[in-house]
Order: sequence, then C-alpha cells, then structure tokens
Amino acid sequence: MNSQAPLSDTILLIEDTPSLQMIYKAALTRANLPVETCGTAADGLAAFARLKSRVVLLDLMLPDRAGLEVMKELLASEPQTCVIVITANGSINKAVEMMRAGAHEFLVKPFDDQRLINAIENARRSLHHRPRSTLAEARIQVLPPFIGHSSAMLAVYDKIRSVARSMATVFITGESGTGKELCAEAVHKASARSAGPFIALNCGAIPVGLLESEVFGHLRGSFTGAISDKQGAAAAADGGTLFLDEICEMDLNLQTKLLRFLQTSTITPVGATKPRKVNVRIICATNRNPLEEVRQGRFREDLYYRLHVVPIHLPPLRERGDDVNEIAETLVTQMAREEGHEFSGLSPRVRELFRNMAWPGNVRQLINVLRNVVVLNAGPLVTPEMLPPDLLSQRPMTTREPAVPTAPARPVLGDLAGRTLAQIERIVIEDTLARHNGSVPKSARELDVSASTLYRKLDAWSKAETPE
Repeated sequence: MNSQAPLSDTILLIEDTPSLQMIYKAALTRANLPVETCGTAADGLAAFARLKSRVVLLDLMLPDRAGLEVMKELLASEPQTCVIVITANGSINKAVEMMRAGAHEFLVKPFDDQRLINAIENARRSLHHRPRSTLAEARIQVLPPFIGHSSAMLAVYDKIRSVARSMATVFITGESGTGKELCAEAVHKASARSAGPFIALNCGAIPVGLLESEVFGHLRGSFTGAISDKQGAAAAADGGTLFLDEICEMDLNLQTKLLRFLQTSTITPVGATKPRKVNVRIICATNRNPLEEVRQGRFREDLYYRLHVVPIHLPPLRERGDDVNEIAETLVTQMAREEGHEFSGLSPRVRELFRNMAWPGNVRQLINVLRNVVVLNAGPLVTPEMLPPDLLSQRPMTTREPAVPTAPARPVLGDLAGRTLAQIERIVIEDTLARHNGSVPKSARELDVSASTLYRKLDAWSKAETPE
C-alpha cells in the first residue's frame, strides 16, 4: 500500500560515479536545492523509503541493479514521484524504454548545470499540475477538443493523459485529417506547460531554404532578404510546447541541427555565433511510415529513436465506429448556430450512410461535408438529398472485404514442433500483419508490443534477406 505521508522536497541523487555525484550535488546546492546522494541501488532504495522524495535523479547504470528495475520499484511505492534518468549517449534506447515505463525525463551526459536545474523545475511543475481524478474516472471522459467514445479513442485519451505529465517527446502518427494537431494541443493543455505557448510548425509547408530560419530564427543580414532579426519557432515556444507537423519532410541537414537541439536544449539562430538556452517540449507528427523513411535514407535513424519516445497512433475515422455520427451531430449544431440555421441532427438514413462510408479524408473530410450542408440548407435534419453528390458516389465500406489475397495456410500449433523460437515468432508476427492488412500499429496492439519493436524486427528480416 502506498504511503500517505507527503513527499519530501529533498532531491534524491542515485549515481555510482563519485566525481559525477560531487558535480551534480554542487550544482543543486548552488541552486539552493536540498539533495541527498547514494552510490548504489540498495542505498538509494533505502534512502527513498526514508525520504519519499518528490524528484529522484537516477543513473541508468548502477553496480548492483539495473536502473529500470530500481525505477519500477520506486514508482510502485510512490507513483507520484518524478524520476529523471541520467544516461550516456550510447544508452539512449534504454532511457527511452524507461520513459515509456514511467520516467519523467532523461538527461544525456554531459549536460550543464542549467539543463539539470530545468529538468528538476519541470518535474516539480508537473507534480503540482497532476489531475486529481482517478484513472477509472478519466477513462470515461472524452478529452477536449476530441469528440467520440469509441474504444480506440478512449485508449488515445488515456495515453495523452499519461504522457502529458512527463517531458517525454511524443510522436503522433495517423492518416491525413485524423486530428494530429488536436492531439498535440491536447497533450500541451493537459501538461504542466499549459500556461506556456503552443507553437505549431508545418515542416512540409515551408520551403527547405527557409525552414532553418523558421525553426531556429535568424539575425538581420544573415542572408539575402533577412532585413530584421527573426525569432524562430523554438524560441517562441520557450516555456511551452513546439509541435513539428510533417516531421518527415524536414531536410536532412536540418535534422542534424534538430538532434543537437534535443540533446543540448540550445538553439543558434542563423547568423548568430552564441547559442541560447530554451526550455521546450517537442511533439512531432507525420502521416508517413517514419521507419520506412529511415530505411529509405530520408530520415536520420538516431533522430527517429530520439523522437519516437511515446508513440500515439490516431485511428482513421472508418475504424472509430459510431464516433462519426457523434462528431457529425455535435458539429452540425455548432455550424448551424454560426450560420443562423436550425439543424438539430442527422436523419436515420444519413447516420447509416455515415457509419458505412470509408472517409478517406477522415474528420477533415467530414467537417467539409457538414459545412457544405449547413451553408446550402436550412434544416432541421441532415438528409441524404442534402449531401454533396461526390460523397454519395464514393464507394462505401461493405462487409469487410478480404484485405489481401488468400495466402497459403500457415502451420497450426502441432506443425510448429521442431521450429526455433525465432521462426515461430516470425510466423505469428507475419500472420498478425496479414490479418491487419499490413498495419504495424494494429498488429502491435494485438500482440501487446510497441510498434517500434515490430518495425525493428521487420527491418532486421529485410536486411537478412537482402543479398550482399
């Protein structure tokens, strides 16, 4: 049972290297932050049982136990504690794993005093901002500005609420029109940074030559046409959230600078000689398959793994059940008020049509259809005759058609005897992918693994089968 005693403001530092222990403790002491240090997992857990610290600085590699095990034990005892992981550059993948398991943030060695202090301030701000509703209460709540109660979206709401309280980088995927920017805004609004700015930048809508200036800013005279200083999106988002939409459109050279920004929390405007510190949370999104972009050499692998800490996949509208009608009825009444018309909902026939349509443009397409209906008609119900002709001509979703041609039957359980575990694992994964029409996120959910795990396995199999 979790202790009911209030958490302590004393920061617990668990670091086995004496010199680093002294450096970090000195930095915290100069910032007037109380700190207690330990050099082993055993000593750290004992100190935590006594202190109940709000914030724990935890080295990833300890001599007696793995950092992940220690963190899980800490959080099992006091779920409200913020754990900040300290890691070397070569262990970022393990640090990412710890973020997914509940860590608040991770720092990559070497880092300066200000980066350390910022991380602690972010953690403390998050503790004060945490919602008081229980998980059971949260699960039945729609997360504004989203609309819909489908099980797929309730899972998305849960993940948004969970990740919002940390500093983890969020990677949003989904088809065009599914609401990726709404998702990013929801993460921002549910976080301790909600009072700060939310800056959105579409990397695919800005010419490559201007993108660096848009992200990091520039000084007057730094290039032709730079007639004045310009603050970039990263600086504008200081204290808040920077949302990089269509991240896979970013030029490779700029990807290198973005990676450096993520590692150091510093920006250098075009034409500047000195970097400046900013305190920004990054959320990014794409409608492409990011790992395929890595395979094709269009996206840096190290940047992908640095950004892909907490993935959130937004389901297409056709997979959200009756959400389409809930969204439509909510929006049509709002639009009717704006236009001075008297719409109150959808006719039964339209509800049936909407439920069975494929909606290739997702929610964005639905919004455009409803706007067309409300502007051109007076109400009171949306009927099939009011719908745009091109919508009615679209092929509806029939009873689920086979996604792929019938494939040769795979071995049943009795036929798996004599096969290696790796061979059996591949059979199961490939069968699951086939049933989901190649969708890695859906297959990952069914297999209860992360999508990145499946992407790595597929990549490894592909490389193994490629002749030298």
